[in-house]
Amino acid sequence: MPGVPLAEALLPWWEATARDLPWRRTRDPWAILVSEVMLQQTPVARVLPVYEAWLARWPTPAALAASPPGEAVRLWGRLGYPRRALRLHAAAVAVIAERGAFPTTLEGLLALPGVGAYTARAVASFAFGQRHPVVDTNVRRVVARAVSGRAEAGPPSTARDLAAVSALLPERDAPVFGAALMELGALVCTARSPACPACPLRATCAWRLAGRPPYEGPRAKAQAWHGTDRQCRGALLAVLRDASAPVPDAALSWPDEAQRRRALDGLLADGLAVAVEGGFALPG
Repeated sequence: MPGVPLAEALLPWWEATARDLPWRRTRDPWAILVSEVMLQQTPVARVLPVYEAWLARWPTPAALAASPPGEAVRLWGRLGYPRRALRLHAAAVAVIAERGAFPTTLEGLLALPGVGAYTARAVASFAFGQRHPVVDTNVRRVVARAVSGRAEAGPPSTARDLAAVSALLPERDAPVFGAALMELGALVCTARSPACPACPLRATCAWRLAGRPPYEGPRAKAQAWHGTDRQCRGALLAVLRDASAPVPDAALSWPDEAQRRRALDGLLADGLAVAVEGGFALPG
């Protein structure tokens, strides 16, 4: 399916139905970087209040770089995967080290600490209007169904996935097209209950035309939470976030002492906590 016909069907749908999200109202690379990092493995509804509070406090990389990294972890709250807060802080410091000039090329974005290939392509596309394939789970699923006729994309392959989406990008409006693919996968072409009658690609979707054959490949197992080291780490980190002074070791309690010690050691190793006089605290 060539990219232009796909775009012709998808872009009008996007214009009529796209959600009004704050990171879609700006071309500020810092705001878009913050949104992309926060949205990794995290639903939009959980991101919105933290995103707005973050930019209200740190509207520029310079503002964040001037704050201790622990304050970034504190404001991150219960958004999950808190090392992302440290990565944003490190990226802000790196931008300031380059005299405050935000990198505008894919290579420059990739050079920022903690910015991977997906995030760099997203910022280059959505902030600077560059023609790059931006491939997340939703995009992979839409392309697998609409183009390849498969219910799911299967295990990821960076080279294959980038090539598949690159072949679909229109010469004009490539960033809008990329955002529309994501939106379609998030709202219509969902993993469990795709709303095919409401899909703008239904007339040409290879999967629908094939009778929606089921997926027969391997599926990723859902990650457990209760009783895991991740839950323990989150509980200990919550105590540190809420504290205004060093937290004594005894105050970082958990039913399983061996797991508590393992989780605390992990927080220290990841830079999310530091040992100080009187106990433990957020970094900086």
